[in-house]
Amino acid sequence: MNSAKKYIAEIIGTFVLVTLGCGTACAVGCDSASGSGYLLTALAFGLAIVAMAYSIGNISGCHVNPAVSLAMLIRKQLSVKDFIGYVIAQLIGAALGCVVLGVVFGFDCGFGANQIQEGWTNGTAGGALLVEIVLTFIFVLAIIGVTSKMENTAVSGLVIGLTLTLVHILGIALTGTSVNPARSLLPAIFAGGEALSQVWIFIVGPLVGGALAAVVYGALESKKDA
Repeated sequence: MNSAKKYIAEIIGTFVLVTLGCGTACAVGCDSASGSGYLLTALAFGLAIVAMAYSIGNISGCHVNPAVSLAMLIRKQLSVKDFIGYVIAQLIGAALGCVVLGVVFGFDCGFGANQIQEGWTNGTAGGALLVEIVLTFIFVLAIIGVTSKMENTAVSGLVIGLTLTLVHILGIALTGTSVNPARSLLPAIFAGGEALSQVWIFIVGPLVGGALAAVVYGALESKKDA
């Protein structure tokens, strides 16, 4: 597959994720006190991934997430060149999504940016970092596992989307749930303020979690094959 087509697919996929996921957060609220808004936001992110997995998955693999791309790089399923291209494409897609959100909701809408949530009694930078590492580990482990066997192709997009929904159900009340540096960085840049000062958590945490998932799954594969 032509690399340019893969990068375009990643731009589209990340654009859709940010527009629909972060857009839902802007529209209905994503804090745990919002009830249905909380669940709608979790579902929006998960369903966006389902839609993209079955539309661009056969073109780029539908990473739409630097943490996923890093895991695939570690597993040698992605070249260094394509890793860089994927990440740049994902950032472009996220930026385009933020522009759309700004036009639709106003450029003071918050853009669904991740932050340590005020309602989280024990919320600290260290705690938020741990949450993002754990949630991303779970998410990326599911991606690697379900895509490692060809017979799972028909259900892989659904499993990945439901897993993203699942980690959002817990994480929204804590960090707003990132598990995706591109999804966090551009909304933070557009939102500014506290979101931008905390964005390092939502870059480092997902990248560490994704790398750990790749290493752990690789170790489990080795033991199974031994």
